[in-house]
Amino acid sequence: MRLNNYLYSQLSLTFFPIFLGLFFITSVVFLVRIASLTSVITMDFFELFQLYSYTMPQIIFYTMPICFFISLAITLSKLSGEYELTVITSFGLNPLKILKIFLPITIIVSLILLVISIGLIPKTKYLTKQFTEVKKKEANFNIKESEFGQKFGDWLIYISSKKDKNYQEVKLFKTEKEQEHFIISKEAILDNDEGNLSFKLIDGKVFVINEKEKEFNQVNYKNMYINDAIASGSIDDFTNSYNYWLENFKDKKDIDDFIFFVLTSFFPLISLFLVITFGYFNPRYEKNRTVAYSIVTVVLYFILVKYIGDKSLHSIYLIPIFWLIASYILYSKTIKTEY
Repeated sequence: MRLNNYLYSQLSLTFFPIFLGLFFITSVVFLVRIASLTSVITMDFFELFQLYSYTMPQIIFYTMPICFFISLAITLSKLSGEYELTVITSFGLNPLKILKIFLPITIIVSLILLVISIGLIPKTKYLTKQFTEVKKKEANFNIKESEFGQKFGDWLIYISSKKDKNYQEVKLFKTEKEQEHFIISKEAILDNDEGNLSFKLIDGKVFVINEKEKEFNQVNYKNMYINDAIASGSIDDFTNSYNYWLENFKDKKDIDDFIFFVLTSFFPLISLFLVITFGYFNPRYEKNRTVAYSIVTVVLYFILVKYIGDKSLHSIYLIPIFWLIASYILYSKTIKTEY
């Protein structure tokens, strides 16, 4: 138990600096992408943080498997470089037994990545699209006060003054099918009901002039909503992740994303033999090339997943089997013969 705790503590000392550093760099990239949206929509600090929080599952998913794999390999290489693995091996703990110590935490990490990728990322992507769609709709209400010729959907609009989402002395005019519609309102409010935007007019009158029939109609109202001025978004409803993927499989849509999520989630688990292979070395006779080997391995795996894995659903089990067999063969011909 003491050895397990010691190995886990060494892993944490390696993992967290690498993970936090890569997490920060990836966060900056996502923040730059979010900041580019300000050219289309306006956001305050709270809304910026809200949109950033939606990207956190993606940031964790893209950084954790790489960081965990490299951290495991570096932890073992550090112990090898300080002759601690030599001492541990002399007490009868061969590489496979060391592997079994790290197996439970690796399984937990892979399951967490699976939940994040298949469960959380579709939901947060939907929330991001919904958020940006609402903000774009709100941009349609960016009406300046005391200016003529402004458009609000099919309506010409004029306002005397405004404060945030409250508009005073609103006048709207529209011509349609030989009829002229003229609306006046003492006050109007931009109403956001769970992402469904509408213009709420308070205490006003509606005038309808029919030139063909020579009719003039007037309607007084206390509250009136204008909804058709805003184009509805093309975002599909999201109930839960299970139904999301079920519909995607029926429509044969985003299957490559599902394959990528699954294969990336299991990368740390199916690469444990490579961790042992790269981490074990004799500092007297060999150079520490753990980081270089680990980076090459990460690149090769993601090239394999990206260009071969997304061709068929069968790759979800074929690639892990191939990777495990290849890693075990490499382990057998190197570390297993020496330890």
